[in-house]
Amino acid sequence: MSQRRITIYDLARAMGISASYVSRALNEHPSINPDVVAAVKKKAKELNFKLNSHAANLRQGSSKTLGVIVPHINQSFFSEIIAGIEEICFEHNYSLIICQTHESFQRECLAVDTLVRQNVDCIILSVAAETTTTEHLENIAQHNIPLIQIDRYLDQLNSCKVLNDNKKAAYDVMQSLFGQGYERIAFLGGPTHLTTFKQRRDGFLQAWEDSAFSNNIPLLFDDVFDLNVVTEVIDQLLKDENRPDAIFTVSDHQSVAVLQKAESLGIRVPQDLGIFGFANETFTAIMNPSLSSVDQKSKELGIRAARVYFDDIRKNNGVPKIDELILETELMTRQSSMRR
Repeated sequence: MSQRRITIYDLARAMGISASYVSRALNEHPSINPDVVAAVKKKAKELNFKLNSHAANLRQGSSKTLGVIVPHINQSFFSEIIAGIEEICFEHNYSLIICQTHESFQRECLAVDTLVRQNVDCIILSVAAETTTTEHLENIAQHNIPLIQIDRYLDQLNSCKVLNDNKKAAYDVMQSLFGQGYERIAFLGGPTHLTTFKQRRDGFLQAWEDSAFSNNIPLLFDDVFDLNVVTEVIDQLLKDENRPDAIFTVSDHQSVAVLQKAESLGIRVPQDLGIFGFANETFTAIMNPSLSSVDQKSKELGIRAARVYFDDIRKNNGVPKIDELILETELMTRQSSMRR
């Protein structure tokens, strides 16, 4: 038997009617007799014919598909964002195409091109660490596809954004560390060309300036994102005679590296070294000691981003009324930063 997929033309030949008539029957067009509709659907089931809903949607001016691009799908922060988006897509009978960049600018460009070619109705994007230019993203608007930036974003790009108040969250983390008696706090930052990481840096510096230690030079390290760089900086910090008594990271993955290095050097956490991270990855609560982190409400970020499309952009014919949506964060203060 042939393994070729049954087409609408095969179904039409089997019934002795035109393909266009079959198409209208399958879509229950009001001009088609209900008995004919039933007969066509019965024959379609017999032949195992599946209607190409994507093509049908495109003929109606919509793909009924959203595209999402994230740096990593195997990190719980981004997988929860995707889960939130998918939940709202399901409510609206939409499909979701998921792409990951692995922090690569080249892969991000390919992902954007793929989604544009798929004619998705909207793209929800969290920018890769390597991305410094907006040209490939401006191409999205040229194809009349709305863009929503989520969590990580480029400020110079005009688009809807669904974010956290990263500066306030970082400031609050510092206040929590000061409150636990930590004084010499190092900050491991991310790529500052991304506004998200710049805001976390700003929050750290603002808290430092407002503290009793503002006369001291802050221990600040930017672009500590690559694993090799993370390892090198942590090794340098923890082997220094005047090492920090706490390390604030912009990523829970950095925090794990700090904890592992501290353990290898016999540095006690939290007694000798406090650790506080960002994203509230699922592993933070089960580490020993458990890791303090900023809960960014990642699933809610995804839900809100999808709702921006369905409740704002789509209802206003592609012209959004919402420019920026900011969600509150929550400090998950755990063992790694609680020494009092």
